[in-house]
Amino acid sequence: MRGPLEALLDELAPELGGEVKVFRQHRDVRFSPDKSPYKTRTYGVVFARPATLFVQVDREGLFAGTGYHELDAGGLERFRAAVADDASGPELERAIAAAHAAGVETFGEALKTAPRGYPRDHPRVGLLRHKALFGGRRLAPGRRGIARDAALDHARTTLAACAPMNAWLDEHVGPSTAEPSGRPRARSRGSRAARG
Repeated sequence: MRGPLEALLDELAPELGGEVKVFRQHRDVRFSPDKSPYKTRTYGVVFARPATLFVQVDREGLFAGTGYHELDAGGLERFRAAVADDASGPELERAIAAAHAAGVETFGEALKTAPRGYPRDHPRVGLLRHKALFGGRRLAPGRRGIARDAALDHARTTLAACAPMNAWLDEHVGPSTAEPSGRPRARSRGSRAARG
């Protein structure tokens, strides 16, 4: 699957004005009880702003996602301040609602309660709890897999659906100054963004 994934990302990279990175397929088994040498998925990224694209392929299909999957300390502070603000906070809620209406789920590591300095009854406490925010959706394979045009369309429409959210993040947070440490998690318990 690595070859088709690289071809997909290489085709999208000029549209996004970004660079492609495909992560290694081999697992580091030195400190893992699971000594199977290969990952059960393959994934890569087109690093670009405002629309960094993450794509993962596994037996469940093709997942395409975008957003800010990591926030450094400064970015997290800016994110929370903008979410708490009564002008910019509702803009993000509307952007997320639009993404949800287009079939995109939102994710991101989140605290279990309100962050220090913010009230637990804040109207956007669900968003304030986030330490990252990105959106994505999965395209399930058909009997003959996923065709090239379907994969490209899925990635492009996911990016389009998340464009208002990405624009908000770029305006109010800005890119992290830290180097990316890996892929965003497509699934994590209790991480779905609040819808209200």
